[in-house]
Amino acid sequence: MNFREYKIGSRMFGFCLGGSMCITLFLPSFDFRSATSTEVALDKQLSAGWETGWNVYDPLMLGANKPVKVLVKADPKTGAALAEPVYAYVYQPGTPMPNAADHPGNLGESVEKLSREKGHITDFNKATGAVYLIKKDGGSLYVENATATMNWTPSDVMAKAADADMQHVGKGKTMFVREGCWWCHTLLPEETQDWQVFGAPPYLGDFNGESPTAFGSDRKAPDLLHVGSRNSSKEWMMLHFFNPRLVQPHSIMPRFDYLWGDKDANGQAIDFAKWRAEYDDYRAGKRVNPPDVPAYAKDSEARALIDFMLSLK
Repeated sequence: MNFREYKIGSRMFGFCLGGSMCITLFLPSFDFRSATSTEVALDKQLSAGWETGWNVYDPLMLGANKPVKVLVKADPKTGAALAEPVYAYVYQPGTPMPNAADHPGNLGESVEKLSREKGHITDFNKATGAVYLIKKDGGSLYVENATATMNWTPSDVMAKAADADMQHVGKGKTMFVREGCWWCHTLLPEETQDWQVFGAPPYLGDFNGESPTAFGSDRKAPDLLHVGSRNSSKEWMMLHFFNPRLVQPHSIMPRFDYLWGDKDANGQAIDFAKWRAEYDDYRAGKRVNPPDVPAYAKDSEARALIDFMLSLK
């Protein structure tokens, strides 16, 4: 065969591949931009931050430069109790701003308009950080930059918040992507019997500004989009991630005990070899109960991953 035929074939293949990728990736972006952001979308993008997974701000995927979701019960400036606690999304100085602030056009026309005019969403300074809130104006949602509107600074909010009121969702999503959880679990229930088992499929507007969506590539294990609603037990999650066989004897899920790090919640060194030896004795019937799982440290990767799981409602 002459080289000319190879050249024509390769060009045709490239045209077909490029066209399919355009249909698959580029064209749907217009639908996402035209959709109106739901409260789910606003919460997800403000919790996770600008980008989850590998990026120039976090090349080792350690969950660095991520916002913290904080339950605020009192005004961080005056100390006066709020009528109702609100979730604040704290972006420390230097943390990349969320897509809602950098690209408000992705919010949908009505949400963008209110976020710009009432929420001052674009009035931020990355060097000093910002605090964002999800607000409602009648029946319409918008994002408010509380640093611009109420002078709530990241340091003020973090200084008044208890650790129990903090959720490291963005860092946890990085762990979800880095550890390959999406290889077996999806975040996208289908319009089948999933409605009864895994919860209702999401709306188009649930994904505005989220990057990446982490839908998953296959389902070898349960869908996790609504797992926080099905199981809100932090203790169960802790057992499951440390060793899945503690709660599901025939689970094929790998252990993620290394996400605990070297120290437990009390600062004591974790003896993994001793724990595994005692667990082997338990499986062999040499002891009645399995060994206790060490409580994770508040700055551990395990805590962040569990925070992310519990945020999926």
